[in-house]
Amino acid sequence: MLDDLNILYSIVDVTEKPEYLEKYPIFTAPAIVIDDKLEFTGIPKKQELLEKLS
Repeated sequence: MLDDLNILYSIVDVTEKPEYLEKYPIFTAPAIVIDDKLEFTGIPKKQELLEKLS
């Protein structure tokens, strides 16, 4: 979905970067962080994602 919307993103494997688990309360994957805030766990609906990005 992010590719379709031309949104730049990074994929982080928290098993390789456990510091992300300390910074964000991620208990399920995928998780989406926007502007240093955990916004979604799981896959959001397209409209919900667009609202958070605007």
